[in-house]
Amino acid sequence: MDGDEQHRTRDDFHELVNMTPAGLDEWLDSDESQDAGHHKDGGESVGHASGRRIVEILRKKKDDLSDDDYEHMRKVVGYVRRHLAQRPPGDVEDTRWRYSLMNWGHDPLA
Repeated sequence: MDGDEQHRTRDDFHELVNMTPAGLDEWLDSDESQDAGHHKDGGESVGHASGRRIVEILRKKKDDLSDDDYEHMRKVVGYVRRHLAQRPPGDVEDTRWRYSLMNWGHDPLA
């Protein structure tokens, strides 16, 4: 990934990830967070694991981001964009849809 791609990836990531590292950490500790998303073999959900990784990325300096970090940022951007396009009708405040997005660092009500 060249410098321009990295720049676009960072911009897209920071545009869509609207939760702070502390706010996301707090959310990930909640029962709602741990219950949301797809769980492999009864373990941690994919989104919950992603949220922990997002907190790490948000706490890094730009120059310390690895190629793996950029790949995860791209994965987050893709997931959030796809999920936003599937917004259910009505009030979404207490929905699994919102909780899943929040595990990926995006609160649609923020």
